[in-house]
This record gives sequence, C-alpha cells and structure tokens, in this order.
Amino acid sequence: MIESITIIKPLQSQTLVFDSQSRKVSIDLAQVNLSDCNSFDIKIVFSKPVTQFRSHDYTWQKLKTNFIANEFSPKIVKFQNDKVVQANITGGIWEIDHHNPTVLLWRFNPESASPITNYSGSQNRKTIIAAKQKFSFVEIPALLFPQNEAIELSRSREPFIAIACFTDHCDFDTAENLVLQRHFFKEHNIKVTKGFFLNHFSKREENLSFQNQKEELLKWHEEGHELCYHSLSQSIKPNVESFEDFEQFVPPLEDLKVWIDHGFQPYNFSLFGNNNIPEENFSSLLKGKKINVLWNYIDTGTTTNGVINQLNTKHFTLSSFLKGNKDSRLIKKTQLMIKNIFFHYYNDEKMILRYKDAAANFKKVFFQKRLKSFFPLVKDFFKLSVSVLKVFVSWKTNKGKAYKLARYSPILFKHNIAEEEFYIFQTLEMLDFRKSLSEENIQLLISEKGVFIAHTYFSVPMEYHAGKLFSSPVQIDKKVDERFKSLSDKIKNNKIWNPTLTQLIEYWQGFEKVVLDVDAEGVIFMKSKSDLTFRKFT
Repeated sequence: MIESITIIKPLQSQTLVFDSQSRKVSIDLAQVNLSDCNSFDIKIVFSKPVTQFRSHDYTWQKLKTNFIANEFSPKIVKFQNDKVVQANITGGIWEIDHHNPTVLLWRFNPESASPITNYSGSQNRKTIIAAKQKFSFVEIPALLFPQNEAIELSRSREPFIAIACFTDHCDFDTAENLVLQRHFFKEHNIKVTKGFFLNHFSKREENLSFQNQKEELLKWHEEGHELCYHSLSQSIKPNVESFEDFEQFVPPLEDLKVWIDHGFQPYNFSLFGNNNIPEENFSSLLKGKKINVLWNYIDTGTTTNGVINQLNTKHFTLSSFLKGNKDSRLIKKTQLMIKNIFFHYYNDEKMILRYKDAAANFKKVFFQKRLKSFFPLVKDFFKLSVSVLKVFVSWKTNKGKAYKLARYSPILFKHNIAEEEFYIFQTLEMLDFRKSLSEENIQLLISEKGVFIAHTYFSVPMEYHAGKLFSSPVQIDKKVDERFKSLSDKIKNNKIWNPTLTQLIEYWQGFEKVVLDVDAEGVIFMKSKSDLTFRKFT
C-alpha cells in the first residue's frame, strides 16, 4: 500500500527504511537529524490514490479539493476500496493535493502554519515569521490501517459541537460601559476573555484600568469570565519607565495566563526583540508571572456573512468576503474589498504601509487641502492599483485561494522563547456583531462543528463601526442584543460550547497526549489516557 516514505528538510531529503506491516507502519525519525531545522515534511507515496478524506466537520468528503488537516482535525483518509488510513498521533498537518492523490504530506511547521508578528527596525516594520518549535513526539508517527472503524476526537468539551470563544480588547473601556458590558453578558450567560490595562496611564482620562477599577474587574472574575493582560497601559511611557513597569509588575490575580499585545508597547511579545530585551529575560519574566499564552496581531480574516469558522479555509477567500458584503453600498463594498486584498490576500507589509499612506494622503488632500500630499497620493494610488488589477485580471484563479495565514488554520500552536514554551493563538476579527452573529452564521458554525476565537472591541464608540455592541455610550444596540440572545440559546441547548480562552486551551492540550493503535485484527483503540471525547465510526 505504501511505496515510499521520504523526509524532506529545507536543504535535503532522505528516503527512509520502513517496516510495512499489514496494520501499522511506523516512521522512524531517528534515521534523520531534525535538530538542525525548524520545519520538515514526511512524504508518503501510496500505490493507490486517496479518494475521500474526513473533513473538519466530521463528514466524509470526496477529494475534489485539496485536503488539509491540522492538529485539531481528523487525520483520516479513504481509498477507492474503502480501506482507511489514520494517523496514530494528532501532531503536524496532513496535506494532499487533489491533483496528486497518491502523495500524502505529513507536515511539521510549514510556512504560514505557525505565524508570528515581529516588529523590527527603527520604524517598527511588521514581518511575519515562523514560530520556533521543538519536535518531540508522544510516540513516533505511524500510519494505522484499521479493518472497519476509525476514531475521531471532539474539539469541544460537549461532544462534537461548535465553539464560540470571545477575547476582548479594552482600548475603549470606561468605568461606566464596563458595568453595562458585564450586566449584558450576565443576562445572556456568555463568558469572555476580557483584556484589561493594569496601570492607569492613558491619553484618555476616562480609560479603565485595574489600578482604578479593581472592584469592577474582580466582579468579572467572580462571575466566571477570564481576565487577561492587554499589555500594561493604554499609552506608552519612555522606554526606561516601560521596562521598569514590565519587570516589576505584580500579577493582581494568580490565574492570569493570557497576554494580548497592545499598540507599540516596547515590552510586547511582537516588539521585545527590537528593544534589545534578551529572550531568556523575556521568557523567564513571563513564566515567573505565570503567563504562557500570547497574541500578537494575527487575524485569520474579518467576519461577515458566511465568514465565521476558522477551521474552514473556504471562508477566508476573496470570493467569500465579496459574497458576504454584497448587501453593502458599492463604495463601502469596494473599500472593504480593497482593504481585504492588501491586509489578508497579499498580507504584504510594504503594500499595507502604502495603503495606509495613501489613505492618510487622501485625507490631507481632500479634507485638509494640503496639496503637497497630492503627488505622493498619485504615486501610491498607481502602485496599489496595479496590485489590485492583478487580482481581478486573474479573478477566476485568485478568488478561491485561501489567505496566506488561513491556509493551515493556525488557531493555536506552540512557540519557544529561549528554553520556555508558550501557546500562541490566532483570532478572527469581529467588528460587526449584527452580521457576524446572524442566525445564518450561527447555524453555519453549528453545522460545520466550527470554531472561532473572536478578536473584539466590545466598547468601541466610533460611528463608522456598523453593528457595534453599543448604539450609544449607555445603551446596547437592540439588534446586537437579539444576536447575543440567540447565541445564548444555542449555548444553553448544547449546540455551541462557549469557553474562555484558557478553558479552551486546557481542553485542547489533550490532543497533544493522544496515541492511537490498532491490534492484529484491525481494531483501532485509544492507547493513551485522555480526557478528550472520542468516537468510532465507519
């Protein structure tokens, strides 16, 4: 059944010797040195083509499109004779090109599978780098060939249902609206991971902080929400003072594990390397304060109609985004589409900066009458237009391509800073709650057994933000209220699991320990002890 197994490293490849037993083929990685690389592939060539795969929604799908399964999706495929092959561990990514159905790539940390934002240089230019990973396995990788049944694992604590997780940035929180938010979520029994500023140092006096609103934030904690650091302050102090704050801050609670970067704070995960903070100091300081989960400006995309499930790469294409905004006015739709092309389709920092410069110069020329900005605007506009035109000239080819940072659905992965290991999570930007949490979207999430970790600003006050939580500083938008009420009903009826971020990660840690095996009769079984819910199926 297996013709060859080859290890592919960035600069070399090596064909492995393997023992082809009838029920299990182990892949002995001791035959190669993996300590000198940060990514590698196992290329497995079958004698027969794969015809079906087990999808992220736990259904069989024909191999008419490329198959990709990350750590949290089933690694199970089927051949024309209905023979099934399954991975014994959940680690890595399975990928099959539907044009080449006899080749399975078992990939470990390929490009864009574990993206991290890094700001560098004097102008803090954004680059996307790959996480640093250590390749350790609970058991050596193997392919299992069960006789009849395979095993799939539930991503949700309640068996095989959708997951809705909210992480909120507190940029616009005030003492007044924070109380309203808490009452709103208590009414709907929805839990969130709530960012907060530890210190009251802000360009806006009304900004909320733990320093000034400790009692209210502790009420969130008592009511079952998770509190997490949103850096340490809203505004930036001089570097010396910022570093002192970072080194000396005392966690206000014992169970604060999550850090969400905010702005250009020099001690941020995305910026510490640019400010000459040694990795060893940074990682040991975070670990000493029990922080082990980080976020740094990586979104899969932006929610709209039909865009809600981070596991389904088909949601994150230009075609899906255009379809999801078809009810917008032409000017708004064009604006959203162009922004999406640069920020998610290309995801190229030079283009994004040029887009921002063009937007700024447009305002200067047409609103501030600063004519000296006209020629820079024309120059940027021309270059941006060429990039947009390239997309639409080959629209048939480009419209269905998954965004770079959505291809492998990197919702959660590990990264090593010095000798310490951290979890990095990717989010889905959620601004318009009317569209994002529409009945159609929620039903889509449920039917796909999908997942989202939302990146939200519950208290954003800007008028141009459609579908925001607050219709006025003291009033919840009625339509948004209805959306959350409907979501609440689905959670109550066990159609959706609503964990805090740490609850989700602690459950998903079970995937790292899973080991499956098969006996001589072809019966597959769970070899390791696991708290994950699983089931057998044919």
